[in-house]
Amino acid sequence: MILVRSVLFFLWFAVTSTLMAILFLPVLVSRRATRWLSRSWARVTLWGLRVLAGIDFTVRGTPPRAPVLVAAKHMSMWDTLALWLMLDDPGIVLKRELLRVPFYGWYLARAAAIPIDRGAGASALRKMRQAAQAMLAKGRPILIFPEGTRKKPGAAPDYKPGVAGLYGQLEVACVPVALDSGVYWTGFRKKPGTITLQFLEPIPPGLKRAEFMATLETRIETAVAALLP
Repeated sequence: MILVRSVLFFLWFAVTSTLMAILFLPVLVSRRATRWLSRSWARVTLWGLRVLAGIDFTVRGTPPRAPVLVAAKHMSMWDTLALWLMLDDPGIVLKRELLRVPFYGWYLARAAAIPIDRGAGASALRKMRQAAQAMLAKGRPILIFPEGTRKKPGAAPDYKPGVAGLYGQLEVACVPVALDSGVYWTGFRKKPGTITLQFLEPIPPGLKRAEFMATLETRIETAVAALLP
């Protein structure tokens, strides 16, 4: 039954994503319209996930409404979709390669992306901080996945220094986010259940780099461990 439901969701996702991407290409001329379409696509995808694959979600804590840095655990594509809906027009730090994906990358670039070239070293980090600062000045929160890639549930954490650079540059609070989406969104096969996403206590601005990194990792990983079965 899980396989059947996974296939149905895959077909739903493929068809709706392709149709929306092609039919609404003209909205790319407007960032506001692109944002609306991207959020609509996320809602359609999560609706299909709930109805066809049997995966719902619950939220603990309150999504931040102020322009802050949001640092989230990353286990699956679900994380980006859900946080895109929960946050108010976030700028999302992501690898530059995603912008080269036809259709998907075009919408990302227009709506929310802060691309980072992971092979460019310090210059890439500098450009990332500049782009994030500009978005924050417009009242937009910044979303980053501090490990830089998806991690399977229970995998050893590997937090990258880029998040500390952003935290120090932006001089705003950082809201850690814990989740357990990888238990249910495991790849092609989707396991029915309820994903939990938890907004944790904000980390105030002004901490030293080492203290910030230790605090961020401890808060997220402790909360994630409590969520996992």
